[in-house]
Amino acid sequence: MQYEVEIRDLKSLAYGECWEVQRTLFDALCAKKMAKSFGEDEPRGTILLVEHPAVYTLGKSGNQENMLCTEAYLKSLGADFYHIDRGGDITFHGPGQLVCYPIIDLDATGHGIRSYIEALEQTIIDLAAEFGIEAGRSAGASGVWVTRDGRLEKLCAIGVRASHGVTMHGLAMNVSTDLRWFELINPCGFRDRGVCSLSTLLGRDVTVESIKSQFVHHLTKNLNVKYKK
Repeated sequence: MQYEVEIRDLKSLAYGECWEVQRTLFDALCAKKMAKSFGEDEPRGTILLVEHPAVYTLGKSGNQENMLCTEAYLKSLGADFYHIDRGGDITFHGPGQLVCYPIIDLDATGHGIRSYIEALEQTIIDLAAEFGIEAGRSAGASGVWVTRDGRLEKLCAIGVRASHGVTMHGLAMNVSTDLRWFELINPCGFRDRGVCSLSTLLGRDVTVESIKSQFVHHLTKNLNVKYKK
C-alpha cells in the first residue's frame, strides 16, 4: 500500500524560519503517530522543498574545525550559521540549491533509516542520470558523488534525523549554486574531495525550478509514497 504525503514548496525561506516549520510538522506527526489517530486517507507526512539564503549548518557530530573562518566573517558576508540536530558535519545552503526536508512516517513507507537514506541518494542518482550524468555513492560517506578527473566531487549532501520513526532534515542538491561558498569549509568534513553542481557538470545553467517536477517524481517513487498533483 502506498500512503499519501503532502508536497509543500516554500520557495525561498530563511533557514531559521524553515527549521521552525520542520519542528512544528515533526512534533505534530510524532503526536499523531503515537496516538494512532490517523484518518484513513490522511497524509503520513509532508515533504518540504525550499531554497535558503546563504547559511552554514553544523551537525551534532560535526567538527567545528571544518569551518575555516569565524562566524563573524560569515556574518560579514551575509551568511548565517546554525548548530543543528541532524547527522553529518558542516555544509552550506544557498541560492541555486534544491533543499528537501521530508517529515514523514517511515513505517508508512516500509523503510528503515538506512534504506531511507539510500532512497534519498537514489533519487539524486536517478535525477542525474536523466541529464546523462553518472553519479553514485561513496563507501563510508553519505550523499551523492561524481568522479571528475579522478577526484570525487559531491553533488548532493544528505543529513537526517529520525525519532519515533519520523524523519526530519534531508538533502541539498547543488543545481546552480555558487560553489565559492564551499571554499570557507571542509564540506561534510572532507579535505580531499570537491563539490560540483548540476550546472557545472553540464556546462550550462540549470535552475532549481526547472527540475522540481523530475525530482519529486523520483523522490516519491523511491520513498514508496504518493501525492496529490
